[in-house]
Amino acid sequence: MKLLKTLAPAVALIALPSLGLAQDAEAAPDVNPYIFTTLLFLIGGFLVFWMAAGFAMLEAGLVRSKNVTMQLTKNIGLFGIAAIMYWLIGFNLMYPGDGWMISGYVGPFFSITSLEPVGLAAADASLDYASVGSDFFFQLMFCATTASIVSGTLAERIKLWPFLIFVAVLTGVIYPIEASWQWGGGWLSEAGFSDFAGSTLVHAAGGWAALAGALILGPRIGKFKDGRTVPMPGSNLALATLGTFILWLGWFGFNGGSQLAMGTVGDVTDVSRIFANTNMAAAAGAVAALILSQALYKKPDLTMTLNGALAGLVSITAEPLAPSLFGALLTGAVGGLIVVVTVPMLDKLKIDDVVGAIPVHLFAGIWGTLAVAFYTGNWGAQVLGIVSIGIFTFVVSAIVWFILKATMGIRVSEEAEINGLDMSELGMEAYPDFTKG
Repeated sequence: MKLLKTLAPAVALIALPSLGLAQDAEAAPDVNPYIFTTLLFLIGGFLVFWMAAGFAMLEAGLVRSKNVTMQLTKNIGLFGIAAIMYWLIGFNLMYPGDGWMISGYVGPFFSITSLEPVGLAAADASLDYASVGSDFFFQLMFCATTASIVSGTLAERIKLWPFLIFVAVLTGVIYPIEASWQWGGGWLSEAGFSDFAGSTLVHAAGGWAALAGALILGPRIGKFKDGRTVPMPGSNLALATLGTFILWLGWFGFNGGSQLAMGTVGDVTDVSRIFANTNMAAAAGAVAALILSQALYKKPDLTMTLNGALAGLVSITAEPLAPSLFGALLTGAVGGLIVVVTVPMLDKLKIDDVVGAIPVHLFAGIWGTLAVAFYTGNWGAQVLGIVSIGIFTFVVSAIVWFILKATMGIRVSEEAEINGLDMSELGMEAYPDFTKG
């Protein structure tokens, strides 16, 4: 007991700094939400970036061998242009804050994105969200995805540079404006429209831009002959399958990152729920397309099955959080069925979509956005969003395509198309050791 009394003052002195540190910690702001949400954006962003590889492999596998190099060139080019245009114009046009040029409709032009200073201190950070760098990086990937959708539809007959000019307009202006109507706090957001991760804002928008281009560009030579559709098989179904699985993987970042927060138990649990629902919808879309293609064509169709998985992913993107796993299964399965039904419908209309992007991204995107109303009950707002974004994106895209067609031409010559764009436009082949297909 005497020993304890002797040591008590020393113990107290040792404890004082610790008590001071505890008081400082209590006074310090909670940085965890900022850190974990920033981390969510970075992880989600590089997963969505990996979708660029998925689109490249999918398209390279579904075009003929004489056009593979061109398709790969378009994919690397469009991503680079999207990154620059989204920095130069798109990000602040899409998220204007209080800087609307026309309130609720159009944000500021050429408000160039800037990042936080190096070595930012917690006291100087806006801890209510995430770093600007992570937010910009994450949102950029969605912008580039919109352009990737257009690439596959117009394959095998479009010139490179007119396509890339269109990409610059799409990623710098068209996509940021329509996306700002919902995600930037614009008029659709106020009307009650809901699109969690972009079934309409990203996928259907890309589909509308692709449809406008396909109608103005016209079909490939020999695709429609004497009232029938002539099959033009792709060069490499192994690559197409790899591309589909890469896209499937990237979609976990696409939908999961769109939770936009990971600083609480509830947020991180919701992210895990989104992952599970996203996977279920993709699986159901693939199985539904596999079964229906077997029933209709007496043999299962791999390309339909691949696109069925993608359509399931597009369908669940508008609302991956609210459904149960069974609800996600139903949503994805309907998307897979839509693909199998609408691919031949486009052929009957003589609309040439090389990779099936319009059925996957436009039609399944519309379905997924409508399906949100099963959870919100607001059918009118969902229809309003689908129609308004569809009209805006299609009309403005068509104007840009018409201008490009009138000024520099958008289609390669008949000879170049027959010989293949790889040699005629680029002078190099993807498979130089094999006969052109």
